[in-house]
Amino acid sequence: MHGFTTRCRRSLWLLVAALALPALATAAGPPDYTLFDDVLTPNVNKGYVDYDGIAANPRFGRFLTALAEAPRPANRDEELALLINAYNAFAISGILQGYSPSSRLGRWRFFERLEFTLSGEPITLEDLEHKRLRTLGEPRIHFAIVCASLSCPRLASRAYRPETLDRDLDAATRGFVNDVTRNHYDIAQRTAFLSSIFDWFRGDFETGGSTLPSFLARYVQDPAVRAALLEGRLAIRHLDYDWGLNGRFSGNND
Repeated sequence: MHGFTTRCRRSLWLLVAALALPALATAAGPPDYTLFDDVLTPNVNKGYVDYDGIAANPRFGRFLTALAEAPRPANRDEELALLINAYNAFAISGILQGYSPSSRLGRWRFFERLEFTLSGEPITLEDLEHKRLRTLGEPRIHFAIVCASLSCPRLASRAYRPETLDRDLDAATRGFVNDVTRNHYDIAQRTAFLSSIFDWFRGDFETGGSTLPSFLARYVQDPAVRAALLEGRLAIRHLDYDWGLNGRFSGNND
């Protein structure tokens, strides 16, 4: 009887342990974003990236490992922060591996073929953007994710965090919309010269009854431009996209 009871207890313990394994596997929290801060802050200046400096920083490899092991968050802001930081880190990693979006073939390799590991699963930048980030219905992500190119938004010098995400996405959007190197508004010519991002992803900005001009008007700083946008007095033209590298890297790129 004692042996039977012991075996039952042992079996029960093994069952409890087995049931606990998934919980233990997901008990880890999000990546330590201070690792990414320590990589970005000394190597990103007004969006210009010192890729050589990042390559020499061992914390970048540690952050990539943290992304590979991170559990998938249940909270939307936590997921957005994780995915935005992952996109930016993976784009940097792609450059350091010798890839580049500067040519048509290079873009195919960079976005669609090169794989990274996120939460234990392989993923490309293409799928990370279109199958994960865009499905969350947050158009401001387009001003936070940076594909290592000059016409992309300026790379932030700190990681995105869930607790300040709304404020930081607003700041990134306002910065991009008013960046004269990426968008400019000519009332005399009755034309808004906009980044191709607003062409490629126009539908993302026109949800819930919003139009592209009304979306821009929420963030543009010049009151006269804001009024012209809301009154429909500005035609829209899209600028060519510069796929050149948004920084300095001594390695060889495609």
